[in-house]
Amino acid sequence: MLGDTERSASDLREFGPLGILVTVVILAANLIMVPVSAVLVLMWAQVSRTPWRDLGFERPKSWMLTAAIGIAFGVALKFALKAVVLPLLGADPVNHTYHYLVGNAAALPAIGLTVIIAGGFCEETVFRGYMFERMGKLLGHGLGAKILMVAVTTALFALTHYRDQGWAGVEQALFTGSVFGATYAATGRIWTVMFAHAAYDIAAIAIIYWNLESQVAHLFFK
Repeated sequence: MLGDTERSASDLREFGPLGILVTVVILAANLIMVPVSAVLVLMWAQVSRTPWRDLGFERPKSWMLTAAIGIAFGVALKFALKAVVLPLLGADPVNHTYHYLVGNAAALPAIGLTVIIAGGFCEETVFRGYMFERMGKLLGHGLGAKILMVAVTTALFALTHYRDQGWAGVEQALFTGSVFGATYAATGRIWTVMFAHAAYDIAAIAIIYWNLESQVAHLFFK
Protein backbone atom coordinates (compact mmCIF):
# COMPACT_ATOMS: atom_id res chain seq x y z
CA MET A 1 0.00 0.00 0.00
CA LEU A 2 2.80 2.41 0.91
CA GLY A 3 4.55 1.59 -2.32
CA ASP A 4 1.40 2.35 -4.33
CA THR A 5 1.02 5.66 -2.53
CA GLU A 6 4.62 6.59 -3.24
CA ARG A 7 4.21 5.69 -6.91
CA SER A 8 1.02 7.76 -7.18
CA ALA A 9 2.73 10.76 -5.63
CA SER A 10 5.68 10.35 -7.98
CA ASP A 11 3.39 10.02 -11.01
CA LEU A 12 1.69 13.29 -10.08
CA ARG A 13 5.04 15.08 -9.94
CA GLU A 14 6.33 13.63 -13.21
CA PHE A 15 5.22 14.33 -16.78
CA GLY A 16 3.70 10.99 -17.59
CA PRO A 17 0.03 10.63 -18.61
CA LEU A 18 -1.28 11.28 -15.08
CA GLY A 19 0.97 14.28 -14.47
CA ILE A 20 0.07 15.86 -17.81
CA LEU A 21 -3.65 15.22 -17.27
CA VAL A 22 -3.58 16.88 -13.84
CA THR A 23 -1.74 19.91 -15.24
CA VAL A 24 -4.29 20.29 -18.04
CA VAL A 25 -7.18 20.00 -15.57
CA ILE A 26 -5.66 22.59 -13.23
CA LEU A 27 -5.06 25.10 -16.01
CA ALA A 28 -8.46 24.42 -17.63
CA ALA A 29 -10.14 25.14 -14.29
CA ASN A 30 -9.20 28.79 -14.86
CA LEU A 31 -12.04 28.83 -17.39
CA ILE A 32 -14.40 28.21 -14.48
CA MET A 33 -12.78 30.35 -11.78
CA VAL A 34 -9.20 31.01 -10.73
CA PRO A 35 -9.92 29.95 -7.12
CA VAL A 36 -10.86 26.50 -8.42
CA SER A 37 -7.42 26.16 -10.02
CA ALA A 38 -5.71 27.38 -6.86
CA VAL A 39 -7.55 24.84 -4.70
CA LEU A 40 -6.58 22.09 -7.16
CA VAL A 41 -2.94 23.22 -6.95
CA LEU A 42 -2.98 22.98 -3.16
CA MET A 43 -4.59 19.54 -3.38
CA TRP A 44 -2.02 18.43 -5.96
CA ALA A 45 0.84 19.62 -3.75
CA GLN A 46 -0.55 17.72 -0.78
CA VAL A 47 -1.23 14.47 -2.62
CA SER A 48 1.97 14.56 -4.68
CA ARG A 49 3.99 15.40 -1.57
CA THR A 50 5.51 18.40 -3.27
CA PRO A 51 7.28 20.58 -0.68
CA TRP A 52 5.48 23.87 -0.15
CA ARG A 53 8.73 25.75 -0.62
CA ASP A 54 8.81 24.45 -4.21
CA LEU A 55 5.70 26.54 -4.81
CA GLY A 56 7.29 29.56 -3.16
CA PHE A 57 5.50 29.11 0.16
CA GLU A 58 8.53 29.62 2.34
CA ARG A 59 7.93 31.32 5.67
CA PRO A 60 9.45 34.82 5.57
CA LYS A 61 11.79 36.00 8.30
CA SER A 62 9.45 38.91 8.96
CA TRP A 63 5.81 38.91 7.93
CA MET A 64 5.51 42.64 8.58
CA LEU A 65 8.51 43.52 6.45
CA THR A 66 7.40 41.20 3.66
CA ALA A 67 3.91 42.71 3.70
CA ALA A 68 5.24 46.27 3.79
CA ILE A 69 7.59 45.70 0.86
CA GLY A 70 4.93 43.90 -1.15
CA ILE A 71 2.25 46.54 -0.52
CA ALA A 72 4.58 49.45 -1.36
CA PHE A 73 5.74 47.60 -4.48
CA GLY A 74 2.19 46.89 -5.65
CA VAL A 75 0.90 50.43 -5.12
CA ALA A 76 3.96 51.94 -6.84
CA LEU A 77 3.52 49.57 -9.79
CA LYS A 78 -0.12 50.54 -10.18
CA PHE A 79 0.64 54.25 -10.29
CA ALA A 80 3.61 53.73 -12.63
CA LEU A 81 1.47 51.82 -15.12
CA LYS A 82 -1.55 54.09 -14.81
CA ALA A 83 0.34 57.37 -14.98
CA VAL A 84 3.25 56.55 -17.29
CA VAL A 85 3.28 53.24 -19.16
CA LEU A 86 -0.33 52.88 -20.30
CA PRO A 87 -0.72 56.55 -21.35
CA LEU A 88 2.39 56.18 -23.51
CA LEU A 89 0.69 53.23 -25.21
CA GLY A 90 -2.47 55.26 -25.77
CA ALA A 91 -4.59 53.09 -23.49
CA ASP A 92 -8.08 54.21 -22.48
CA PRO A 93 -7.71 55.78 -19.03
CA VAL A 94 -11.05 54.37 -17.91
CA ASN A 95 -11.49 50.73 -16.92
CA HIS A 96 -15.01 50.29 -18.26
CA THR A 97 -15.48 46.84 -16.75
CA TYR A 98 -15.15 48.19 -13.22
CA HIS A 99 -16.43 51.72 -13.77
CA TYR A 100 -19.53 50.77 -11.78
CA LEU A 101 -17.35 51.05 -8.67
CA VAL A 102 -17.20 54.85 -8.91
CA GLY A 103 -18.68 56.10 -5.63
CA ASN A 104 -20.23 52.66 -5.06
CA ALA A 105 -19.37 52.04 -1.39
CA ALA A 106 -21.74 49.07 -1.16
CA ALA A 107 -19.68 47.14 -3.72
CA LEU A 108 -16.32 47.70 -2.05
CA PRO A 109 -16.31 44.86 0.52
CA ALA A 110 -17.13 42.19 -2.06
CA ILE A 111 -14.74 43.41 -4.75
CA GLY A 112 -12.01 44.02 -2.19
CA LEU A 113 -12.26 40.51 -0.82
CA THR A 114 -12.40 39.10 -4.34
CA VAL A 115 -9.20 40.76 -5.55
CA ILE A 116 -7.30 39.84 -2.39
CA ILE A 117 -8.29 36.18 -2.57
CA ALA A 118 -8.67 35.60 -6.32
CA GLY A 119 -5.95 38.00 -7.44
CA GLY A 120 -3.42 38.15 -4.65
CA PHE A 121 -3.54 34.55 -3.45
CA CYS A 122 -5.12 32.38 -6.13
CA GLU A 123 -3.61 33.82 -9.31
CA GLU A 124 -0.15 33.89 -7.79
CA THR A 125 -0.52 30.32 -6.55
CA VAL A 126 -1.42 29.13 -10.05
CA PHE A 127 0.59 31.33 -12.41
CA ARG A 128 3.71 31.84 -10.36
CA GLY A 129 3.94 29.09 -7.73
CA TYR A 130 2.51 26.12 -9.65
CA MET A 131 3.49 26.95 -13.22
CA PHE A 132 7.04 27.90 -12.27
CA GLU A 133 7.40 24.63 -10.36
CA ARG A 134 6.10 22.61 -13.31
CA MET A 135 8.17 24.42 -15.92
CA GLY A 136 11.23 24.39 -13.68
CA LYS A 137 10.99 20.62 -13.32
CA LEU A 138 10.73 20.31 -17.08
CA LEU A 139 13.26 22.93 -18.19
CA GLY A 140 15.58 23.43 -15.24
CA HIS A 141 16.35 26.70 -13.49
CA GLY A 142 18.94 28.36 -15.71
CA LEU A 143 18.57 31.96 -16.88
CA GLY A 144 17.14 30.96 -20.24
CA ALA A 145 14.60 28.66 -18.60
CA LYS A 146 13.52 31.39 -16.18
CA ILE A 147 13.07 33.90 -19.01
CA LEU A 148 10.88 31.37 -20.82
CA MET A 149 8.91 30.71 -17.62
CA VAL A 150 8.20 34.42 -17.20
CA ALA A 151 7.18 34.76 -20.85
CA VAL A 152 4.85 31.74 -20.92
CA THR A 153 3.21 32.36 -17.56
CA THR A 154 2.75 36.05 -18.36
CA ALA A 155 1.06 35.24 -21.67
CA LEU A 156 -1.37 32.80 -20.04
CA PHE A 157 -1.97 35.16 -17.12
CA ALA A 158 -2.75 38.02 -19.52
CA LEU A 159 -5.15 35.96 -21.63
CA THR A 160 -7.24 35.11 -18.57
CA HIS A 161 -8.06 38.82 -18.29
CA TYR A 162 -9.60 38.99 -21.76
CA ARG A 163 -12.93 37.49 -20.75
CA ASP A 164 -13.91 40.29 -18.37
CA GLN A 165 -11.69 43.21 -19.43
CA GLY A 166 -11.00 42.69 -23.13
CA TRP A 167 -7.71 43.61 -24.77
CA ALA A 168 -7.21 46.52 -22.37
CA GLY A 169 -7.07 44.01 -19.53
CA VAL A 170 -4.72 41.78 -21.48
CA GLU A 171 -2.41 44.72 -22.18
CA GLN A 172 -2.21 45.70 -18.53
CA ALA A 173 -1.80 42.10 -17.36
CA LEU A 174 1.15 41.64 -19.71
CA PHE A 175 3.03 44.25 -17.70
CA THR A 176 1.94 43.14 -14.26
CA GLY A 177 2.50 39.48 -15.12
CA SER A 178 6.00 40.25 -16.37
CA VAL A 179 6.89 42.19 -13.24
CA PHE A 180 5.41 39.67 -10.81
CA GLY A 181 6.88 36.79 -12.79
CA ALA A 182 10.36 38.30 -12.92
CA THR A 183 10.22 39.08 -9.21
CA TYR A 184 9.23 35.53 -8.37
CA ALA A 185 11.84 34.09 -10.74
CA ALA A 186 14.52 36.14 -9.00
CA THR A 187 13.47 35.39 -5.41
CA GLY A 188 11.69 32.03 -5.52
CA ARG A 189 9.38 33.32 -2.77
CA ILE A 190 5.75 34.00 -3.37
CA TRP A 191 4.53 36.00 -0.36
CA THR A 192 5.96 39.36 -1.44
CA VAL A 193 4.43 38.91 -4.89
CA MET A 194 1.07 38.00 -3.35
CA PHE A 195 1.05 41.12 -1.19
CA ALA A 196 2.11 43.20 -4.18
CA HIS A 197 -0.61 41.75 -6.41
CA ALA A 198 -3.31 42.34 -3.81
CA ALA A 199 -2.08 45.90 -3.15
CA TYR A 200 -1.99 46.61 -6.89
CA ASP A 201 -5.62 45.57 -7.26
CA ILE A 202 -6.73 47.46 -4.15
CA ALA A 203 -4.99 50.61 -5.43
CA ALA A 204 -6.79 50.15 -8.75
CA ILE A 205 -10.12 49.89 -6.95
CA ALA A 206 -9.38 53.02 -4.90
CA ILE A 207 -8.53 55.02 -8.02
CA ILE A 208 -11.76 53.93 -9.67
CA TYR A 209 -13.90 54.44 -6.57
CA TRP A 210 -12.75 58.04 -6.17
CA ASN A 211 -13.12 58.58 -9.93
CA LEU A 212 -9.44 59.48 -10.34
CA GLU A 213 -8.59 57.34 -13.35
CA SER A 214 -8.41 60.19 -15.86
CA GLN A 215 -6.53 62.46 -13.47
CA VAL A 216 -3.88 59.83 -12.71
CA ALA A 217 -3.61 58.86 -16.40
CA HIS A 218 -3.01 62.51 -17.33
CA LEU A 219 -0.71 63.28 -14.44
CA PHE A 220 2.33 63.51 -16.71
CA PHE A 221 0.79 63.38 -20.18
CA LYS A 222 -2.00 65.81 -21.04
